[in-house]
Amino acid sequence: MMPGAGRAVEDLLAEVAQLKEHDLPVRGGQVTAYVYDTGRPEVNDAATRAYLEMLEVNCLDPTAFPSVVMMERQVVGAVADLLGGGHGIFTSGGTESIMLAVKAARDLAGRARPNLVLPVTAHPAFHKAAHYLGVEVVAVPVDLETYEVRARDVERAMDEDTILVVASAPSYPQGVIDPIEEIGAVVAGVPFHVDACVGGWLLPWLREAGAAIPPFDLSVPGVTSISCDLHKFGYAPKGASVVLFADPAMRRKAYFASAAWPGYTVINATVQSSRSAGPLGGAWATLQALGREGYLELGRATLAATALLREGIAAIPGLRVLGEPAASLVAFAGDGIDVFVLADEARARGWFLQPQLSYAGIPANLHITVTGVTLSGVEAMLKVIAESARAARERGPAVLPGGLVELVAGLDLEALDDATFADLAASVGVDLRPGSGQPEMAVVNAVLDALPVAVREAVLVRFLSVIYGT
Repeated sequence: MMPGAGRAVEDLLAEVAQLKEHDLPVRGGQVTAYVYDTGRPEVNDAATRAYLEMLEVNCLDPTAFPSVVMMERQVVGAVADLLGGGHGIFTSGGTESIMLAVKAARDLAGRARPNLVLPVTAHPAFHKAAHYLGVEVVAVPVDLETYEVRARDVERAMDEDTILVVASAPSYPQGVIDPIEEIGAVVAGVPFHVDACVGGWLLPWLREAGAAIPPFDLSVPGVTSISCDLHKFGYAPKGASVVLFADPAMRRKAYFASAAWPGYTVINATVQSSRSAGPLGGAWATLQALGREGYLELGRATLAATALLREGIAAIPGLRVLGEPAASLVAFAGDGIDVFVLADEARARGWFLQPQLSYAGIPANLHITVTGVTLSGVEAMLKVIAESARAARERGPAVLPGGLVELVAGLDLEALDDATFADLAASVGVDLRPGSGQPEMAVVNAVLDALPVAVREAVLVRFLSVIYGT
């Protein structure tokens, strides 16, 4: 609600602090998804001050604000230097980078019924881009031992309407790198995008720190574009990503221009038109504040923490790490332990582990993103995981009311209003209504895990609608 008269700044900030009271902490490493922490407050301070300095600068017209051009050239140039060259665009995040890569490939090909071929482990941003841009998705299964897609399966899935092939470096769910060189050898001139949103600004430093990282960037024959998020392992504030194209002509296909109106000239490099240069300033400052030595030190710490975490989880009875993660993403499943219950137990102890539903033969599991700050708290994390695993084994799996899954699967969700859906959720112990507090998520995740994918998606939309309300 908007007040009748303006409020004092101190009053506003006090309310912001109150509103954030139940948020997960963004510093300290106890939240193992969504946030990336260097553990260096001076870097965060530099990024924050640069972000605020550029906050009101509008990226819409680079001729009006040449600082945008100069900063973007430096940031994109740094990414290109690390990832095999190319011609780039600074975007708001991995989803927008992926959207532009798909748009460029679609417009370049000019197919009537375009499709893109991707592994089942590829990020849903590709499905989102395909949905918005009218492109069919052809999903390819992965090896259920390595969780990598096989080049021969990608080749078989391609046809004359394929406008783009996708692989990950690494894939988010299990942190493994798809065989980029092998796929590049079979794409036969079709554009090939490497989703390195997670790994683009991490894998080169891990390689320099001694990890065996295979070639994955624009230097690999066949790779035509790559995405790299700087607000992940670049540790920049949210809203910072880069998409690189090997060919400047393909980058131009990502642009949008319109002269079909009598107003100002419209030419956009990104999906957004007006957008704050704050994220660009924050990313620029973060890269400058850390430098090569800083990122290499963070890479070494991340590598060490990941190794300790993998070994520690494997030693906990009833838990097993999935695949051989090459980066600092670790996923583990349970044998005789409900991982969704384990996640609730860990959250009750102050730690957030990210649940992942079963899909395409891959079991339900929990995901951990290891960042620069993790090493200092890895023993505490392993202690909590072990305690939570024991508690989850004692509690047993989440108990679902009889017939609940069948009931939800058979509902006509479009016929229910949000209030009715909220009442239904509350009746099974998942109260999403305002003031009800944070529900345990094991039951929610167990129901979702048991539903067909299309029904999962419909239920998730209703959850979001109820949470936000009017």
